[in-house]
Amino acid sequence: MVCLLALLLLFSPDSSFAQAPAAKAGRKVPAKKAKAEKTEVTRWPIESLGVEGNKNYTAEQILSVAGLKTGQLAGKSDFEAARDRLIVTGRFETVGYRFAPNKDSTGYAASFQVVEVTPLYPVQFAGLPVKTAEIEAWLKSKDPLYGPQLPATAELLDRYTKLVQEFVAGKNQTEKVAGKLLPTGPNQFAVIFRSSKPLPTIAQVNFTGNKVLASTLLQNKISEVAIGFPYSESGFRTLLDHAIRPLYDARGRVAVAFPKITTDKARDVDGLAVTVAVEEGPEFKLGEVTLAGGFVAKSTELLKVAKFTPGTVANFDDVIQGVERIRKRLNRQGYMHAETAIERALNDKTKTVNVTIHITEGPQFNFGRLTIEGLDLNAEAAMKKLWGLKEGKPFDTDYPDFFLARVREDGYFENLHNTKAVVKVDEPNHVADVTLQFK
Repeated sequence: MVCLLALLLLFSPDSSFAQAPAAKAGRKVPAKKAKAEKTEVTRWPIESLGVEGNKNYTAEQILSVAGLKTGQLAGKSDFEAARDRLIVTGRFETVGYRFAPNKDSTGYAASFQVVEVTPLYPVQFAGLPVKTAEIEAWLKSKDPLYGPQLPATAELLDRYTKLVQEFVAGKNQTEKVAGKLLPTGPNQFAVIFRSSKPLPTIAQVNFTGNKVLASTLLQNKISEVAIGFPYSESGFRTLLDHAIRPLYDARGRVAVAFPKITTDKARDVDGLAVTVAVEEGPEFKLGEVTLAGGFVAKSTELLKVAKFTPGTVANFDDVIQGVERIRKRLNRQGYMHAETAIERALNDKTKTVNVTIHITEGPQFNFGRLTIEGLDLNAEAAMKKLWGLKEGKPFDTDYPDFFLARVREDGYFENLHNTKAVVKVDEPNHVADVTLQFK
């Protein structure tokens, strides 16, 4: 509604960024000049241009597709064309735009608001007679939004399959390309572009060189995700990273490597017998843990919440749990979309691994309005009196469920059955409203 009102004001006959100078009293204005002075100006310079709502694509990537630049003259039709260019990429659920006069009324302060298509899946290439790096460079030249992850919509899979096929044909190869979303482990998927020829399936997996972890443990863990799956080395290495590497990470063997993978026909069953050479590496201790991002000033508080123990074996199961505690603390402070990433730095000399936790906090959301359903007026008033979140204060994502749990535990109502907290989020205004439903 705000965007619509801004547009109506911007393009109404009685408004413009700058007005033509008024004629002096007693002076006649030529007809042609008078007509020109009344002509409405609908295109003005773009002074600033931004993007809101993007998570997986940079503002530079999005604006390069939109095709607008600061300094150029633009009007409503230009913004609509830019919006259409973004929508046809298939990367966005919705695309909106907003622009208004800058403080001097000499140009636009403009931005695009996007909602990205999710989820995104890692991209892999398997069994093609070309190098992966060359394919990726080709795709980047064709699509500024190309990255290591891709939405698995039918439209995008078809488009990228044709692009990969075009690249392969350009190398004088006749291999037919298939692009599909395929499983790479339990609840794990990847977009895989590969030869359309049927791939042999994995029937057995063996390990050599391992001492810290028993072969039976490794075989049982990889069998859960690999047996019966089509084999490609890149895909199988992904399975190793998801299923086997975490076992070593939990024991401080963070430098574990799988330098050689060989395949042979399985003896007793149809399929491949895969043999993995393992280099377990030395045991590492947890070194320094630091934060990067907007909460560096609160490092002491957040690291205390995480409960890291530098100097002990670098158990990355514990590290991941500590990082999750940090994220939950940020959620409770109103940062509903807070995201974290872990960066490791191995010191082979001291056998320590330093950890940097990158925090992208996103906007801070405030609590808006409380609505209660299913209670009479007296009970509703009692509940609102007990409710502790204040309007306009940071929204604690855990509080609604915590509140209902306390209501049940303290026995405020007899025969209270189903209760539910529904959170309605106003993303543009960063406000969260809560509805408590009692039955």
